[in-house]
Amino acid sequence: MSKSPIRSVKGTQDILPDQSTRWQDLELTIQKIMDSYGYKEIRTPAFEHSEVFSQGVGQETDIVSKEMYSWTDQGGDNLTLKPELTAPVARSFIQHNLGVQNSINKLYYIDALFRRERPQKGRYRQFHQFGIEVFGSENPETDVEVIALAMHVFHKLGLKELTLQLNSIGSPECRNNYRNAIKNFLAPHFDQLSQTSQDRYNNNPLRILDTKSPDEKEILKDAPNISNYWTIDDKNHFDEVCNLLKHIKIDYQLSPSLVRGLDYYTRTTFEITSNELGAQNAICGGGRYDGLVEKLGGKPTPGIGFAAGIERLLLASSSDNKFRNIQIYIVGIGNDVRPTMIKLAEELRSNDIRTSFDYLRRSMKAQMREANKLGAQYAIIIGEDELKDKSVIIKDLSTSNQEKITLDSVQKYMKSLPL
Repeated sequence: MSKSPIRSVKGTQDILPDQSTRWQDLELTIQKIMDSYGYKEIRTPAFEHSEVFSQGVGQETDIVSKEMYSWTDQGGDNLTLKPELTAPVARSFIQHNLGVQNSINKLYYIDALFRRERPQKGRYRQFHQFGIEVFGSENPETDVEVIALAMHVFHKLGLKELTLQLNSIGSPECRNNYRNAIKNFLAPHFDQLSQTSQDRYNNNPLRILDTKSPDEKEILKDAPNISNYWTIDDKNHFDEVCNLLKHIKIDYQLSPSLVRGLDYYTRTTFEITSNELGAQNAICGGGRYDGLVEKLGGKPTPGIGFAAGIERLLLASSSDNKFRNIQIYIVGIGNDVRPTMIKLAEELRSNDIRTSFDYLRRSMKAQMREANKLGAQYAIIIGEDELKDKSVIIKDLSTSNQEKITLDSVQKYMKSLPL
């Protein structure tokens, strides 16, 4: 009895050749825009010491308490596959003294992450994000550039019906006062809350504001507004962010319940949604985290950033799934032509012409079928007669027109074609 084939792990996916072109195009678009804004790429290890996340993200967050892939290795180190990227980038910023080298550090990443959460459309247990982190400035113009960059990327990718949700959760002092106010407000309604919200009530009550429950949303309609707890500096900071966004004509909606789920956020928080994704419509989330670097053992350094899921962007993107077909297929007839065929293929590839040939030593008819199947524009045919007189036949596969040219003139001839 044969064994069942091994399949991929639940919550993961294979990105197959006919899909990877879209990923490559998206990543190239991101890289070009990052370069135009002066951001530099950073790459961090796939796993970190677990305390990077327990200290940086927060022990009571869902990510740390429920979703991390963690283990103790043979040397007794507690390690975790990274479930988010801001804390690892902050760790690297501290470790390599990037703040000493430059007063402002503008960094971006495109990377794989791991969370053991319920898989759903566009959400996997291994997933990919691109994002940015800016260290060194607490001023509102930094917040606005970060938001503008995100919108620039999404517009360039063809995303439509975008909405910017904006809030400020103020300074840590403001946040603590608001946390207590939310608990006091919810206390009389505690028995009406879901088990998840009851758990959050003591550990992370601001997360209750993110609830998707209609009944809980109804309760929260009369909840205190965080703006009533801002300090004067908090208010001035947020007002300037809003005014600068208006100045560069980026529309936004104020969203007092937008608190973000991670402990490190301060002041500006934002989320960008797309109606093309249905109910789970968030494509990007971010905000300011002025205390994170110090929390991880570094010198006090303001920071702000965002992250967006690549899989979610591809779902919302209007770009097609066009595969980059080969341009030239070399048809070789007879064993003696193989050295010439391989040499010609390498010469064409060195000139950035996508070229393939037959690896199975099939008949001419089978090779021509393969050329058409692969979407080749032209076939170069080399038989024994062509080998003798050092020539090739060039066949246009869209019109079936063909002509014979010398082998030495192939490269020059290819440059004249609309490849």
